[in-house]
Amino acid sequence: MRGGKKQLFLKRTGNRANQRGGRLGIGAAFKSADQRAKQLRNNRTWRRGGLTSKRTAISGVGYAPPPTRSASTRVLRILGGLLILPFCAVTTVTLFQRVTDPGFAQHFWKQDAFIYFAVGFVLNAGWFFSKLCQKIFLYLYVLGHELTHAVFVILCLGKVSGFRVGIDGGHVVTNKSNILIALSPYFVPFWSLVTVGLLSLITYFSPFPGQENALFTILGATWSFHIFWTLWIIPRDQPDLKENGTFLSLNIIYIANVALLSGLLCLASPNLSWRDFVYNWANNCLDLSSPAWKGLEGLVSSFPF
Repeated sequence: MRGGKKQLFLKRTGNRANQRGGRLGIGAAFKSADQRAKQLRNNRTWRRGGLTSKRTAISGVGYAPPPTRSASTRVLRILGGLLILPFCAVTTVTLFQRVTDPGFAQHFWKQDAFIYFAVGFVLNAGWFFSKLCQKIFLYLYVLGHELTHAVFVILCLGKVSGFRVGIDGGHVVTNKSNILIALSPYFVPFWSLVTVGLLSLITYFSPFPGQENALFTILGATWSFHIFWTLWIIPRDQPDLKENGTFLSLNIIYIANVALLSGLLCLASPNLSWRDFVYNWANNCLDLSSPAWKGLEGLVSSFPF
């Protein structure tokens, strides 16, 4: 292949529904063996074409684990996660301070925006835990997950050359991968963006009474959908996380989701702006860093030089 080797990157999500209760049945075992055989054939084809493959899976169908990273790479990723960890704590504390502040909470919890958002959130949460139409919602989550991968591949100037979605999993085949592409589905609420965009388009051409309440209800339901299914899928051996280090990936996912929640809070409340939130966040960073600096200064001053 001219222009050097290209990498073929495979993103796969899925579930282990066929493995619940212990051993696989005969039919599931044959299906798993067939999938492994197809994967091996693909690997041979890619190698003959001068390509390499990166695979992710949680469906337990025999996909190879991500390549082993060097010790220095693993250490750097752990250090990166440790560097982000204080910012996760500061962002969480800032959000908690805002929602529990008496002057803010007295008005915010009674607003229509919050009430309708909470209604949508609770309705979807109840549906999730009831497991009604679980396969349909799993399919929608996997579809949104893989579409998010695909969108960020294009935004990062990559090329999508393959796409598949099903309740047993899905994948995106592309020549580009980075930490943003790998982790974007875990902090970008795809269906929130899609449904809010569609509703905004509808109300632009045909406004109707209560459109703002409908917007916040849909936003609450779809954001709840994103949160609960993301929490459901993360513990299921997601190689997306292993690819860039699980500890670093989880810290990035956490701070991104808390920042998103803070943004929704600023959007829903007329008494809180991003400027106020960032100002409080910066003050909390200074409060956290002051004891650390004092401790470091004391440690340095204790050395006899």
